[in-house]
Amino acid sequence: MGEHRRFVRVRPAGLVSRGARIIVDQKKAPTIDCTVIDMSAGGACLEIYGQVQIPKRFVLFHGGTKKSCLVMWRTGRRLGVSF
Repeated sequence: MGEHRRFVRVRPAGLVSRGARIIVDQKKAPTIDCTVIDMSAGGACLEIYGQVQIPKRFVLFHGGTKKSCLVMWRTGRRLGVSF
């Protein structure tokens, strides 16, 4: 059974950083560090460390850009988000 994705996912490699930050509330809450497992034009798979509550919507800061994200799935420490 194959996957039916709209966009091809790629792993960050070369000069692209795997580190990213989750911004929940730019004024009140500190950022949450995470790792980008893979990314596509339409979303990403992120890995979170620790017991951190991640809201359904947040801003992801990665590679000098900010993207508004919506959590599509959660499995253990991993999150699948759409942009």
